[in-house]
Amino acid sequence: MIRMLIAFLVALPLALPAQAAQICRGYGPQTPRDISMPKGRNTQSFPMAPARTDMNLCNIHTHTNAEHRGPGFSVSAGDGPHGGWKCNETENLTAQELEDPAHGRGAFKGVKPGDTIEVHWVFSSCDVTPGPGLGSCLSKACANPVLRVESQVFLVVNDDRAEDFMDYVHQGHMSNGRPQPRALPEVTGPPVVFRGSTTGTSYNHAICSPLQVTWSVRPMCLKVNYRSLLNWVVNGNVFEEDHSHGVRPLVTSLELLAPIE
Repeated sequence: MIRMLIAFLVALPLALPAQAAQICRGYGPQTPRDISMPKGRNTQSFPMAPARTDMNLCNIHTHTNAEHRGPGFSVSAGDGPHGGWKCNETENLTAQELEDPAHGRGAFKGVKPGDTIEVHWVFSSCDVTPGPGLGSCLSKACANPVLRVESQVFLVVNDDRAEDFMDYVHQGHMSNGRPQPRALPEVTGPPVVFRGSTTGTSYNHAICSPLQVTWSVRPMCLKVNYRSLLNWVVNGNVFEEDHSHGVRPLVTSLELLAPIE
């Protein structure tokens, strides 16, 4: 019996994790990641992007559920295009905070009270103006931009006392001749800054993004008023955003992550 068991075990193929077996090779550090875990073995490096005030805002968009995992958003949302992570306070919301004043017909499709969203403010070194999609972050004269993404995870609630998303939009705001958001959140902890890539559902461990991005991810969630998100859509925005995007699976292979310094 023992001999048969040994023979069976020897005959088994070595079982490698699927991510390790299918990992893309030769690419720079990837995103999203667990910002609480600083380890990484990807040796490809590039200079950190300048401060966002020295760059041009080119795009604002959101993802349903957080793509990153962090101290304030560590509840798994499961798998699929809207997997990712939820704010830790999700299960403690009141009935009033969860009430949907749009009754499922909100202008910002795929988002309702109780949802977590991760907002990305994308900045480019190119001389560009804000517009739809990441294509707005480059031009014929500037095809290889330096990119920075400022990120904040919000918990969407039906509460007029929560943050007004309109405080953080563009609406034509300029500072020192550069397009900028009106403001960025300052009460959710010092951002974790690291080297990474673009995100979204087109990429995973086997299909990597070639773009180099300096990330600045705030570690705690912030409640945002659902009505203010609807206002952003109803009043029109230069980014033509009317829905929240899917998430890229969390990158966990150290070979795909840069160390957080």
